[in-house]
Amino acid sequence: MKKTLITLTTTVALGTMAAHAEEVRVYNWSDYIDEDLLGKFEEETGIKLIYDVFDSNEVLETKMLAGGSGYDVVVPSGTFLQRQITAGAFQKLDMAQLSNKGNMWDAIEARTAKYDPDNAYSINYMWGTTGIGVNVGKVQEALGADAPIDSLALVFDPANMEKLADCGVHLLDAPAEIIPAALAYIGEDPDSHDKDVIAKVEPILTAVRPYIQKFHSSEYINALANGDICVAIGWSGDILQARDRAAEAENGVEIAYSAPSEGALMWFDQMAIPVDAPNPEAAHKFLNFIMDAQNMADASNYVYYANGNLASQPLLEEDVIGDPAIYPNDETIKNLYTTTPYPQKVQRVVTRMWTKIKSGT
Repeated sequence: MKKTLITLTTTVALGTMAAHAEEVRVYNWSDYIDEDLLGKFEEETGIKLIYDVFDSNEVLETKMLAGGSGYDVVVPSGTFLQRQITAGAFQKLDMAQLSNKGNMWDAIEARTAKYDPDNAYSINYMWGTTGIGVNVGKVQEALGADAPIDSLALVFDPANMEKLADCGVHLLDAPAEIIPAALAYIGEDPDSHDKDVIAKVEPILTAVRPYIQKFHSSEYINALANGDICVAIGWSGDILQARDRAAEAENGVEIAYSAPSEGALMWFDQMAIPVDAPNPEAAHKFLNFIMDAQNMADASNYVYYANGNLASQPLLEEDVIGDPAIYPNDETIKNLYTTTPYPQKVQRVVTRMWTKIKSGT
């Protein structure tokens, strides 16, 4: 799950114009694939791949619900996928064109069926948790050795946030993730659609708003890795990427990730084909390519996210499959929650609240 809109287009030359006569357009999250796979797809299929990226579900949803997105494959998260299926934005997958479908993981498909009944419209690309990333040294310097780095109190308790403000705190610009987290913090149902319950979040976030440096859904990766901020509420794989970038840079920054003890959101990013996709046949070829066990393993090994492809697991590097922050143990999974889309009237309330909180007014 991730920038103001950026475009990345593969430029692998295939030697002849004929090889590029056909193209497929993919719209995925930023920093979310091994770019070598993009060239590999072109080489194997002779199909030109136009690969654009976004960093929020809201940006994607605006395109999808307006119609005529121009993309063949898009990657919404589960709750947004569910709402877009209901709106008629996607076409059912032709399973006859997906010979690698048998590689998928039934345990994950059982969960994604909550958003896409029978998994008829989508395949899982990656899944993970939303949690807390910290610069261990800076947080302990600000709060002491017993800093609650595995608790939402780290960011929702104003006393902690006041001390952390100087070293920098970022939150995802994602109300569908931050609001449920705040509800979990105060002991309410994270999946509540009750407007009165959701309203309890506003004073929680308003109290810590003065200490939040930025709401952004991708800048925190490099900011954490470079030591520019000390705390981020973000996506598991992003924070682990930051951890590894810091380690590679040997800059003395130690990054840790925790799924909060109060409960963490388990999310799913799903690949689907828009109902008006210009080239649905090529879209199916791309999905089938992604469902290849080696290709999916290469993607996870690069981005440090878990995937919904069981056949890929023997091909995953040990620091991916063996890291409980990526593939949580049973104890952690029991403490994960999922959410469902807000009804339209509730969504309007959420949007207004989020705008007010971000603006600090």
